[in-house]
Amino acid sequence: MSQAEGENSELVDALVDGVRQFNFDKMGLETSEPLTVLAHNDLGKLIGGVYGRTIYKNFLIHVVWVDETARGTGLGRELMLAAEQLAVGRGCLQAQVDTLDFQAPEFYQKLGFTLAGTVPAFEGSPARYFLMKRYCDSVVG
Repeated sequence: MSQAEGENSELVDALVDGVRQFNFDKMGLETSEPLTVLAHNDLGKLIGGVYGRTIYKNFLIHVVWVDETARGTGLGRELMLAAEQLAVGRGCLQAQVDTLDFQAPEFYQKLGFTLAGTVPAFEGSPARYFLMKRYCDSVVG
């Protein structure tokens, strides 16, 4: 065994390639595509967005962000619904997201996500929530 210091993209690539080969052997060809929906204000400044990936009929949500000036306006909901519609259009049957307790667990629950698991808070680390949403009949909303 050895320890790698810092980021070594060659080693990380080798690890990822190993997982991808394992997944291919079990699931077939991996079709993973980025999915991004963005919002800009009238001046063209980025004020929000959703970024994730669609893979194996799942929408994996990595980032949801709305600028402080646009929070509470419904923009986050609009962005999420637009992203989910794109995911359903790609054949996704569910979405997954994780969030910290000070971020937005209630936001996702209002959008129909249900709690799938929790990592409790401990000293120096907030609680982390894993949520999912199943899509029925390709209807989002």
